[in-house]
Amino acid sequence: MKNKLFNRMTDAQRLEAFGNMLAWARHAVFLGGAGVSTESGIPDFRSRDGLYHKTEKRFARYQPEYLLSYECLRNEPDVFFDYYRAHLDARAVQPNAAHMALARWEKEGRLDGVVTQNIDGLHQKAGSVNVQEIHGTTWRNHCTRCDAAYGVDFIFDSIGKPRCPRCGGMVRPDVTLYGEFLPKEAHDNARRMIRDADLLIIGGTSLQVGSAAGLARQFSGEHLVIINKSRTPLDGEADLIFRDSIGEVLSAVKPG
Repeated sequence: MKNKLFNRMTDAQRLEAFGNMLAWARHAVFLGGAGVSTESGIPDFRSRDGLYHKTEKRFARYQPEYLLSYECLRNEPDVFFDYYRAHLDARAVQPNAAHMALARWEKEGRLDGVVTQNIDGLHQKAGSVNVQEIHGTTWRNHCTRCDAAYGVDFIFDSIGKPRCPRCGGMVRPDVTLYGEFLPKEAHDNARRMIRDADLLIIGGTSLQVGSAAGLARQFSGEHLVIINKSRTPLDGEADLIFRDSIGEVLSAVKPG
């Protein structure tokens, strides 16, 4: 295991090593998942307290993945939008310490950018600029007929199936649903960033979703750091592993 030496370090020594790696790196990149946003109060999908374990009577007869699928949007749009409004509205949610640390590192020139599976826009709200949203975002919407663009409030503040004021077409979120391809530009940018990185920091993801796992496998740089409360398939290749709060870890890192 690559991290055998680091496993014998104290917490303080591992944080110091992380800081030294960040100071050394010329192209550091962060790859994050739902665990980054849970510390802001946004539930993940598959954990015990996750979105897929909420049992509201009106949605009980549906499989969780179906409710956020293109099939549901196409065949039962009223059900899709009811579920979407009830569970994916993050407009009032604030960034946490992890988001703030990453935005600060980018501003200082220590981090090239963020690749995220999250759709909540919290990285941008914290001040991050180069954010590749590989599953899209709830903050943008578009008409499926004329492609007119609409802001975050359009769907969340509407009732029923949202209609485009210009042409009457259905307006949908710019979110990658089950059964859809990833947004090409964001995915291509993410792959390029990770391929060019000499330090990859993976946080808040178990790397069980194919999109994140595939991107992580593109990394061939010098140092890999993983911050996740459960094991990941890349643990054996990491230089450093933290099982603690991602916000606490990133806030405690002091680039040497």
